[in-house]
Amino acid sequence: MTALVTGATGFVGAALVRRLVAAGQEVHILCRRNSELWRLNGIAGELRSHFVDLRDADGVERCVAQIKPEVIYHLATYGGFAGQRDTEAIFGANLSGTMHLLRACEKVGFRCFVNTGSSSEYGMKGAPMREDDLLEPLGDYGVSKAAATLFCRSEALQRALPVVTLRLFSPYGPWDDPKRLIPYLIASLLQGTAPRLSTPDSVRDFVFIDDVLDLFLRVDLLSGLSGEILNVGSGVQTSIGEVAWELGEIIGAAAAPEWGACASPRSEPARWVADVERARTLAGWEPRTGLRAGLEHTVAWMRDHLEHYR
Repeated sequence: MTALVTGATGFVGAALVRRLVAAGQEVHILCRRNSELWRLNGIAGELRSHFVDLRDADGVERCVAQIKPEVIYHLATYGGFAGQRDTEAIFGANLSGTMHLLRACEKVGFRCFVNTGSSSEYGMKGAPMREDDLLEPLGDYGVSKAAATLFCRSEALQRALPVVTLRLFSPYGPWDDPKRLIPYLIASLLQGTAPRLSTPDSVRDFVFIDDVLDLFLRVDLLSGLSGEILNVGSGVQTSIGEVAWELGEIIGAAAAPEWGACASPRSEPARWVADVERARTLAGWEPRTGLRAGLEHTVAWMRDHLEHYR
């Protein structure tokens, strides 16, 4: 199988690329020349890299025509971090980039196009989030991701294309971004430093990366779900305070978090959890890794790779 992966230098993308390489797939990646490549250490020589900006429609079309991928995993995104606030860049990467990539792939044909969505598309909800909920995103990132998901769904339904969106909640695990909560907590505690956090009451749906990838790789099933959107979460809501406590227990840390040491960058919801029944029903998928087991695995991996998180 010839696979094309965008966002391959990011957390989920790099983890996916490693699984594809391990399975013996021919893997092509689209990336920019200034991309950070540390997550691809040890496997870069087994990848076929193409340097192109997804906002460049002609460049994307030339690359795709050359590769002729059977399966496309679209994970490239921008705007998910507090410091990424450029509206034009966010919509250029998330919406225009998605449009350019999918239309280029339509011209050569493909077996499956997997678009990666975000739970930020939902906005604030008072109950577990379902794929048929009204989308009420707040901020450029959520709006741009929702627009990209709806574009993919529209193209799939109008043109009978094998396009599916996997809407991720809060994945974590090896190769995670140093700026994200769980690796920041682990790195701080491993180094004996008290993490500086806002409130222990913030909630998320944390899902272990191996569970996420298990769904991405079910291509035979996903290719038959034209236009579908599937939540990818654990189905369990967890507070940041609970995560910090679990990590303190696992690491045996002497330092405790300094709660209230910084302000939260956004309004925090009282509920943030996925309803994963549709993925279970349509794709036979369900998360199998409990929070404690996932955190233990992540801590063990980060002990050996702490140089990336100092």
